[in-house]
Amino acid sequence: MAKILIVDDAKFMRVTLANILSNEGYEILGEAQNGKEAVELYEKLQPDLVTMDITMPIMDGLEAIRRIIDLDDQAKIIVCSAMGQQKIVVEAIELGAKDFIIKPFERSHVIDTVSNVLMT
Repeated sequence: MAKILIVDDAKFMRVTLANILSNEGYEILGEAQNGKEAVELYEKLQPDLVTMDITMPIMDGLEAIRRIIDLDDQAKIIVCSAMGQQKIVVEAIELGAKDFIIKPFERSHVIDTVSNVLMT
């Protein structure tokens, strides 16, 4: 199964996503709480997929997406956003993110989105 890096400044959100994904058989390769950590872990761990929060301290998700795509233009990134952040989601997809999921997470939507992105 695919190896996933979860990026979110909220521990609760990381745990929630990790539980959903690991229960489906995905391997959680690592967790980052800001964009800077995400870029460093991406380079070190080479995950198959990244779930990326947008609003984080130190480095936001948009900048982290830019840097990860610079490292690997084939990176598979799914943006995790709150309702009402459509403009930011569009920008993230223009930067190279493949899809998005909305918080609070709905298990079936998370699994479907991850599965679809991994197949592309």
